[in-house]
Amino acid sequence: MHLYGIHHLTAITADARNNHDFYTRVLGMRLVKKTVNQDDTSVYHLFYGDGVGSPGTGLTFFDWQDEPEHRGTNSIVRTALRVSGANAMHYWTARFENERVPHGPVYELDGRRHLDFEDPEGQRLTLVEDDRAFFFHPWSDSPVPAAHQIQGLGPVTISVRDLEPTDRFLTRVMAMHQSRSYVATDTPRVTVQVYEMGEGGLAAELHVRADPDLPPALPGAGGVHHVAFRIPDASYHQWVERLGVRSSGPVNRFWFRSLYARDPNGILYEVATDGPGFAVDEPVEALGEKLVLPPFLEPRRAAIESKLKPIQEEERHLDLPDMAGHDSG
Repeated sequence: MHLYGIHHLTAITADARNNHDFYTRVLGMRLVKKTVNQDDTSVYHLFYGDGVGSPGTGLTFFDWQDEPEHRGTNSIVRTALRVSGANAMHYWTARFENERVPHGPVYELDGRRHLDFEDPEGQRLTLVEDDRAFFFHPWSDSPVPAAHQIQGLGPVTISVRDLEPTDRFLTRVMAMHQSRSYVATDTPRVTVQVYEMGEGGLAAELHVRADPDLPPALPGAGGVHHVAFRIPDASYHQWVERLGVRSSGPVNRFWFRSLYARDPNGILYEVATDGPGFAVDEPVEALGEKLVLPPFLEPRRAAIESKLKPIQEEERHLDLPDMAGHDSG
């Protein structure tokens, strides 16, 4: 019984229309499922990923009309997205400059090159170069060339006030192992512990920093709701038994099955199966084009649709050069 990577990460937006524009047009990710929050059907749940919505590529958003997040500890504080190729950082720096996306300089940390940036609501994101072979499905209609497209989720960083109880939860309950540590770039006194799942690699890491002097974060737009980890479909019931009373109990999201549990510092985690996947109810070539509801919500479609604001999908194209073959700088 092991987790074997990050399945998806779910964040919060207060503006579904602009969120859709940024993640599909600027970042070039595909909207692979347009649905609703199954516990609050008045808001969207938007799933972005690679060309077919592969597990491990999902960056998802609840469209909650909320105040901005008040940053602090006991929260998920940064999400990395993996890219590859010697010229990736050159391409993305130029793209961010062209789109006026707030970003920092390219820097090296923990043996990898990184590029920090934020979405329009202050969601903290990082591009990280991953030279490990990883199969993904490019999106043929992406404005980003296939060689530079985001290949999936990389390490997710959380901040806690007290590392010890989270360490016990991650190692004893979630079956992760601590592999190494490094010093944070923003606060030299803070050490970041790296926890690995399965065979490890950037797609299977959780980075944990202790920030005892920070106040707890208050959730809101630009923040993160939870992170989900991948489990084989066949091990789902074993995880139900393993998490026991710590968890939400079995939850069937139709496209995958889930369990939810909080660590002692209040971080919300999910374990999720890979299957049956997003193509179970619509063809791959049409993913994300219309509102899709799980079968148990379908009888309420008219009422649900009446409360949702339309997402206008404007056709705007970037004319950025393909920087393959140029020095990365």
